[in-house]
Amino acid sequence: MIASPIPDEQMPTEAEILGAPDENYMDPRQLAFFRARLLHERETLLDAARETAINLQQQIDAPADPMDRATLEEDHMLELRVRDRERKHLHRINKALARIENGSYGWCEETDEPIGVRRLIVRPTATLTLEAQERRELRRRFDS
Repeated sequence: MIASPIPDEQMPTEAEILGAPDENYMDPRQLAFFRARLLHERETLLDAARETAINLQQQIDAPADPMDRATLEEDHMLELRVRDRERKHLHRINKALARIENGSYGWCEETDEPIGVRRLIVRPTATLTLEAQERRELRRRFDS
């Protein structure tokens, strides 16, 4: 686990991050805030994955009734699809943590402009400004 350089009691709040002046963009306090948020999100996903594994192991005995068995299998498939989506999100979280470490977190990978604190609070794994993301989605629609 990546240790935060700021003690928990001194960790800035979301309101402090939002109210910070532009010249504080991605300073050590903001980076510590986003690192803590990403680590918490990663731990939540890993806990859910462990819980899924335990649930699937506990339900090895299939019910005798075909309808009950079908319902159980459908529930398992749904849970596995959710976990697969979460696995992909976990990969994005790890990449965001790596960007914090290498100093590129918070900067658009296409334009090198600040992504913006508001956008990062909503989506801490964002790699593009809102405008760059919209352009990318528009290109995808036209390319399809």
